[in-house]
Amino acid sequence: MATDSLLPERFGPLAGLRVVCSGKLIAAPFAAQLAAQWGAEVIQVEPPGEGDIGYRHIGVRLPATDGKAPVSASFLQERRNELFVTLDFTKPRARELFLRLLGRTDLWIESSKPGTYDRWGLDDKTVMETNPRLVITHITAYGKSGDPDYAHRIAYDSTGQAFSGMMSQTGFPDPSPPSRAAPWTGDYLCAYFGLAASLAAVFRARASGEGQAIDLAHFEPLHHTLGGTMIEYFQEGVIRERSGNRAQSFQPLDTFRAKDGWVMLGALTKPDFSRLCLTIGLDPEDPRWIKAQHNLDSIEGIEFDAYIRGWVAERTAEEVNRLLNQASVACSRVMDARDIAENPQYRARAIHVEWEDEQVGRVKGIGVLPRFSRTPGKIWRGSARPGHDNQKVYSELLGLSRGEIEELTHEKII
Repeated sequence: MATDSLLPERFGPLAGLRVVCSGKLIAAPFAAQLAAQWGAEVIQVEPPGEGDIGYRHIGVRLPATDGKAPVSASFLQERRNELFVTLDFTKPRARELFLRLLGRTDLWIESSKPGTYDRWGLDDKTVMETNPRLVITHITAYGKSGDPDYAHRIAYDSTGQAFSGMMSQTGFPDPSPPSRAAPWTGDYLCAYFGLAASLAAVFRARASGEGQAIDLAHFEPLHHTLGGTMIEYFQEGVIRERSGNRAQSFQPLDTFRAKDGWVMLGALTKPDFSRLCLTIGLDPEDPRWIKAQHNLDSIEGIEFDAYIRGWVAERTAEEVNRLLNQASVACSRVMDARDIAENPQYRARAIHVEWEDEQVGRVKGIGVLPRFSRTPGKIWRGSARPGHDNQKVYSELLGLSRGEIEELTHEKII
């Protein structure tokens, strides 16, 4: 357990946990940032210079207050509460620094090709000799073991979705192409899965005094969300196909176009279906509609679908939403950012908050979720430039002098 915290105060359920993350882009750093908003001390390690060039400058960017390069809105949202240091792992002296850092760390999360850290003398055996209680979470494209043909392949969110089987079920039927689940759903699923496994291992390490390494392939969490897909195949030879937004075994569960937008509605159980029928003017005891609920491609099923589409099309999205929710039928408008920002439930739950970012100043975005009743998380600062905390981490935590830090900076080791 980290007892020499560099944070300004203790807060959250993960207070006292130190996490070092040397991953790039989304999956590994997002896992670490979740821990940071729940009170962990997170040290994000980036290459000297531009840092994580893949994520600091992707998508819509906001101008920086210091006149330097603008910063990705996604980076501002997902790199809060972290300490930013730089380290060039390709240089021999970096190994010594990193081992010292990991010697005072509970959890190390990294994402790289298998063997990358081994080449730098930072293999699991060496690292855990330095700190036997350390938990190491490796996130790789296809795993550290398995078919050697996959060992050095790289993957991104969408290729992970394709390989996992997720993409084969996402989108509309042929001839429409398979679709990725946006935005970066595969990376975020991997982050949640990876953090859950990491915290489970930390829990065990604190009880036993023994750390361990976690080998997580990017595609595995995605594959793990496919429900009964593989049992259906192995037992019955069934291959699930794309069905758009429609459920495959009952109706309605689909998107429907209203006068001024789209709604998503569903009625899974018999009581749900009965309430829906009564609301839209159909007799729920009529044998035609009873058959229609689970026989989507029957004449009755097609008629029911056409009827409800006509009913929705005659009304505004808000009217449909109001009438169905009043009848206890699941329904929501398909909301965009403007809708969400103006929605009373988002406002009432204070989902969106403002904070001060080190790079761009005052910003507003998604706050700390979920809420803990006794140990709430918080935002104690926003994102920062690469190496912003070099002096703090390397001097206060590792005991380096100002001269040593200046030398390491001059030699571009940090």
